[in-house]
Amino acid sequence: MIEHVAEPGWVAVEEFLSAVVVHPDPAHQRALRSAVEAGMPPIEVAPNAGKLLRMLVQLSGARRILEIGTLAGFSTIWMAQGLPEDGRLVTCEYLPMHAHVARANVDAAGIGHKVEIRLGAALDSLPTLVDYVARHGAFDFVFIDADKENDSNYLDWAIRLGRPGTVIVMDNVIWDGAILEPERDMINAPGIVSALEMMGKDPRLDATAIQTVGAKGWDGFALARVL
Repeated sequence: MIEHVAEPGWVAVEEFLSAVVVHPDPAHQRALRSAVEAGMPPIEVAPNAGKLLRMLVQLSGARRILEIGTLAGFSTIWMAQGLPEDGRLVTCEYLPMHAHVARANVDAAGIGHKVEIRLGAALDSLPTLVDYVARHGAFDFVFIDADKENDSNYLDWAIRLGRPGTVIVMDNVIWDGAILEPERDMINAPGIVSALEMMGKDPRLDATAIQTVGAKGWDGFALARVL
C-alpha cells in the first residue's frame, strides 16, 4: 500500500485556497468531523476538489448523478448542492456504517431528498440501476471514487448507465506516481493503470487526466465525456 506523503507547502496552499476561495459551509465541515469521529480513513476529496465537482455538475447541467464510493458523504453533499431542486443523486456504498453516517450528513445538509444511498458492493448495485435508468433516464454525471481494483469495471458501468455527453470523473489516478511503478502497490496501482488505458483507447470516451498535489499528497483525477 502506498503511503501518501504531502509536503508542508502543499498543505498550506490547500488550506489557503479553501479559506480564501472555496468557503466550505457548515454541512461540509460536519461531514468531515463525522468521518473523523466514526474512525473513517481520511480519504475524502479535498474541499477545492469538492467544489470543482459541484461546479462541473452545474456546468454540465446534470440532473442525475451516480457516485461510486460514498464514505461520509462529503463529495455527495458538494455534488447534490449543484443539482436542481428536482435532481437526484444515487450513491453506492459498501459499508453499512459509512452509509449510516453519510445518510445523517446529507439529511443535515438539507439535500437528503435528492440523495439515494444504495448499500452493498457497487458491482452488485450497478446492474440494478439499469431499471432505474429505464424509468428515470441515463445518468448525466458519474463520480468514481471507490476501490481502485475495480476502476475499469466501474468505468464500463458509468458508460453503460450514461448517455452521449455524460461526464465521468475518476479520482486518485496518479497514486503518488505508482501508475509508472505499479509494483509499489500491486493492490491499487494496476487497477488505476487499467482504467487509464481504457480511457485512452475506448471509442466510447474522450478523456484527459490531471495530476495534483495537496494534503492527500501527489495524486490527480481523470475527466471523460461519453461519445
